[in-house]
Amino acid sequence: MSAALPPRLPARRTVGALALGLVLGLVLLDLARTGGLDPLALPPPVALGSGLAPSGAHCTQG
Repeated sequence: MSAALPPRLPARRTVGALALGLVLGLVLLDLARTGGLDPLALPPPVALGSGLAPSGAHCTQG
């Protein structure tokens, strides 16, 4: 009498491909629902010396 083998797990490549597919699907769903980023509405990545006042953080209040 032989013991039953446990079910075989999917290969590492299969799991990786499924994970990447899930991430890509979430990004595409987000882009479809929001329309993407408007590069003209974004603040500059580094605003040193730009004259723009900081806003939104608790340390800028007051």
